[in-house]
Amino acid sequence: MGLIVHEWAHAAVLRLGGIDYDVSFFPGHESGPLGLLASCPWAVVRPNPTDRDPAWLLRCAALAPALLSAPVFVAGFVGDGWLASPLATAAAIGWLACSLPSPQDFSVAFYAHRALENRRTAVASSSRAD
Repeated sequence: MGLIVHEWAHAAVLRLGGIDYDVSFFPGHESGPLGLLASCPWAVVRPNPTDRDPAWLLRCAALAPALLSAPVFVAGFVGDGWLASPLATAAAIGWLACSLPSPQDFSVAFYAHRALENRRTAVASSSRAD
């Protein structure tokens, strides 16, 4: 559940920014229920930016899942004690794990400007009337 929420965090920022995106559930999954659960990833968001979309928006979308950690930290700081049980602690740790940006997310965050420059170059070279 947390992995799907992680991907929807990306999609929410892309939607707010007006960038087109595709969502795939269980891409390349194995057949059968066990193969479906064992296959990774469970969901993938692929942005389709234009050459005019700002790189900062792609960076924000890539790092958006980090905001999923906020409820756990707020509950910890409030200190009402519900995180003291082992089950609640395990759930909080699992949720925090799903809020971590993946290596691919960090790659988009660091190199979004390059991807957009490559797209601009491809659009400019394909629009020539030679």
